Amino acid sequence: MTEGTISAPEGGDTLTRLEQEGEIAADYLEGLLDIADLDGDIDMDVEADRAAVSIISDAGTKDLQKLVGRDGEVLEALQELTRLAVHRETGDRSRLMLDIAGFRANKRAELAELGAKAASEVKSTGQPVQLDPMTPFERKVVHDAVAAAGLRSESEGEEPQRFVVVLPA
Repeated sequence: MTEGTISAPEGGDTLTRLEQEGEIAADYLEGLLDIADLDGDIDMDVEADRAAVSIISDAGTKDLQKLVGRDGEVLEALQELTRLAVHRETGDRSRLMLDIAGFRANKRAELAELGAKAASEVKSTGQPVQLDPMTPFERKVVHDAVAAAGLRSESEGEEPQRFVVVLPA
């Protein structure tokens, strides 16, 4: 890749732009894995209008857990650094999602179940349900699960104590 700013043409193909983001992110993360002397394969995809990059390992996930950290804190930081690397190359803000060792995929499944349970409780009681504080990613997954159950939800509070309230229809 050449130095300088690379961006999709005005009105350009969104899929091509997102694939380019994934390639830039993959190159950045491969360099990071080399520096950290960790084994991992990089998988790129496009999901819900954003580039999605995953680091997986056949040798087990113990080494990659270092890149996840406690409650995904290191993963969140690496995602931001990767987004900055993409921004540096493209000049555009990236919404790229990073997953390491399946942490985010597992978390998404847990949160979708939490959202569905809260929606079920609201349907049966008719009363709003307030959930514990969550990250923006976590809230988004819960909001999607609640919407899929036919109810609505809102985020309330201030970061880092922002939380979801599931409301009756």
